[in-house]
Order: sequence, then C-alpha cells, then structure tokens
Amino acid sequence: MLDNGEIQRYIDNYSVSGLTSNPSIFDKAIASGDYDEDMRSLATNDITSEEVFFQLAIADLQRAADLFAPLHQRTDGVDGWVSLEVSPLFAYDTDKTIEAAAAIHARAERSNLFVKIPGTPPGLRAIEESIAAGIAVNVTLLFDADQYLAAADAYLKGIERRITTGLNPAVACVASVFISRWDAAVAPLVPPELTNRLGLAVGLETYRAYRELLASERMQRIHNAGGRAQRLLWASTKTKDPDASDTLYVEGLASPFTINTMPDATLEAFYDHGRVTASIPVDGGDYESQLAEFARVGVNRRNLAHQLQDEGATAFTTSWNELLAKIGTQLSGSARRS
Repeated sequence: MLDNGEIQRYIDNYSVSGLTSNPSIFDKAIASGDYDEDMRSLATNDITSEEVFFQLAIADLQRAADLFAPLHQRTDGVDGWVSLEVSPLFAYDTDKTIEAAAAIHARAERSNLFVKIPGTPPGLRAIEESIAAGIAVNVTLLFDADQYLAAADAYLKGIERRITTGLNPAVACVASVFISRWDAAVAPLVPPELTNRLGLAVGLETYRAYRELLASERMQRIHNAGGRAQRLLWASTKTKDPDASDTLYVEGLASPFTINTMPDATLEAFYDHGRVTASIPVDGGDYESQLAEFARVGVNRRNLAHQLQDEGATAFTTSWNELLAKIGTQLSGSARRS
C-alpha cells in the first residue's frame, strides 16, 4: 500500500486522515510474502523475530507518518496520526507496557505516531504514565462506556499531572471502542429483530458518555490549561454479517468529534455507496430502551464487555505468536540459504 501509492490515493481522494495497525494486520501482511526480501536482509544468527518485526513495522509506520505529516501540520496535530501497538503479550503487565511504549515512541521519531496500549485494567496505569511522559497514546480494546470512561480517566490523570508539574498538557490521545464484535457475539443468542443492533446501541451509550465528559468541568479546566480532549474512535467497523449493510457501522455511528477506522474493503464500500444523514444524538437517543431489549433476552452486557476485552487480547496474542513464528521460519530459511 505504501509502495503502490494506495495510501496516498486514500489521502488525496477519500479524505482518509490517519492509519492504524495491529498484530492481525501485520500477520496477514507478513504471510503475503511482501516482506520476504526485507527479512532476508535482516537475517543474522542473533536477531530475534520480535526485533525483525519492530524494525519492519517501525520503518513502515515512519513512511506512513510522513505521508500524513502535511495533514498533521495543517490541523495542528488533530489529524494525520498513525498507530503501532505494543506487544499484546503485555496486555496484563503494566510495567512492561510502560517500558515498551517508551521504547516504540523513542524509536519511531515521529510526532504523529500513536503508541497503542490496551485499555485492560493493568493497562490503565500504563496509559496514565505514558501520557504523563508526553507519549501520544491510542487506547485499544475498549468495548463499552464503562471501559471508555476508565481509559478517559487514565488519560486525564496523566494530563493533570503534566499541568501540575508545568509541562505542556497538549498530549494527543484517542480511545478506540470496538463495535462489530458485539453483534457477532450475540448473533446466536438473540431473536432476528435484535440482529445487528447491539453494537450500535453500545456506541450510542458510549457517545453520550463521551459528550458528557467533553462538557464537564474537569475537561474545561484542562482546556483552560492548554490541554486537548481525548478523541473517541470507532474501531472494528467491518460488518461481520454478510446479510447486513457493509456500511452499517460507519453510517450508524457518524458523529462529530469522532474517528472511524475502517479496513480497506469497508472504506471502498463507503466511498462507493455510503451515506451520512443526521449525526447520532448527543444524549445517545433511545440507547437505554434498545439495551433493555437485549437484557430481556438474557444478554448481560457488563459481563459480555469484559469477555470481549479478554477475547480481544487473546486474539491479538494469538496473531502475535503466529506472526513471530512466521518470521522465525523465514529467518531460519534465509540463514540456511546464506
């Protein structure tokens, strides 16, 4: 995508204003063979699969960050970000996450690179510490309003620490709330009339919490000191149900002060036939009655949010291990050939 100009085309023609990555995306990319030559050039007896990955990934993200740099400068740092994740093996290890985030930030050498940190309970202190250290963070693996608010609180604590110590409080952050996995999880459990409705209802509730926080006295004090709001990001917006609209979550969650990340197929679909009408209501509209319908059929939303976060962390860990195994196999082959 970098080599063939596709990302530049998305910037120029599709109004794309940023790019994200995760272990699953890189796992597929490595498996495609596009990185074989790069890995052969890196193959030595003492290099680890993880080090090869980060060399390749950071080089790619630096190139992408440079493509988005004009947009980043034009918007004074609001848009034009790219994201790279810490090892998902650290999703429940606070200290290692803090160390990994600092290392990625230092190696990337780009002012428009987010370090992705999971919003798991142990990740919350890592978010606060990283923000306090001036590292821009993309909080990932959030699934509902409660998890979002916990991540927002960690961000605000980090900013408030910077204000107290006289440091620049304008450290960027986004909170990534995953949507489509809700509907995939409950599809076998709910009647047809509730199919593909839970993700959007959870999004409405989260958006209300977000807008209330933006209007709060706490946020106003941070604005007065020169800080910025953590932006809400809709993640996992590819429709899982082949019978549903392929732009369901993009259209359904169109709203001010938010970001929507889309895989390329969803982006192409929305560019082709997507429509945005009225944005979602600031107060979340009728999300309470919608969520009540799911409660009546036995969906425990709080428990499911924790389950989805744990499953998401496990899935990223699985992809990470598969990714490193692929790299290790290819490194071994390169060593034998040399």
